[in-house]
Amino acid sequence: MQQSLLNNESKETFDRDGFIIVPNLLSTEEADLLGKVARLDRSLAADRTSRADGEGGSVDLVVRNDLPEDSIYGAIVRAQPLVDAMETLLGDEVYHYHHKMILKEPRVGGAWTWHQDYGYWYSNGCLFPDMGSCMIAVDKATTENGCLQVIKGSHLMGRINHVGRGEQTGAEEERVAAALERLELVYVELNPGSAVIFHGNTLHRSDQNLSENPRWAFICCFNTKHNNPWKESKHPRYSPLDRWPAERIVEVANTQLSKS
Repeated sequence: MQQSLLNNESKETFDRDGFIIVPNLLSTEEADLLGKVARLDRSLAADRTSRADGEGGSVDLVVRNDLPEDSIYGAIVRAQPLVDAMETLLGDEVYHYHHKMILKEPRVGGAWTWHQDYGYWYSNGCLFPDMGSCMIAVDKATTENGCLQVIKGSHLMGRINHVGRGEQTGAEEERVAAALERLELVYVELNPGSAVIFHGNTLHRSDQNLSENPRWAFICCFNTKHNNPWKESKHPRYSPLDRWPAERIVEVANTQLSKS
């Protein structure tokens, strides 16, 4: 992982657009290890669930609130450069809210409907949208295999009402349509190891994967300390996040692979 993920314009861009792209957030070695570990991870396979997308498909995913110290997932979330970047962008100390793996397989991977992450997290007792996610490409993400789409500047619209759509929860369709008439739609194509960091209120979605190529993605979600939830939910309240040197990613991953 790069020692610094941001440049002089990153904060301004994030505040204006609601997202930034970080090329090569993980090195080639780290990205390769993440893919190998994930595809050999028996617990990941066992915990895999599907959510119908309301468009005739379904998305497979695994969501975790715990942060194990003996996994590459925990090492990435704790990595000092990523934690520093999230704190700069969100303006406060951050902690691990949860992480997840999205598993879009060739020809069958479903869509994610338009939504804001804070559209979900609001119901978990988080008073403010001062939260964010870092989505790291495990496989190459392209328009053809259902890469992430974002509406630039949509985080400035505030929280939008969300309703059920299939087995997912999506933002009010009329308001999304109005946003698309006024704001730019961006397809976030990424090479393995590259990432997009986006605000909790940024509208995003992805299409079904109708290509011959898989699209797996690892997503780290962070909340700010001042936004500690006022009630219990399935995701954790604030606790300090240990910072690890980025070098620990390769070390932990190799140990994990040796045990698989």
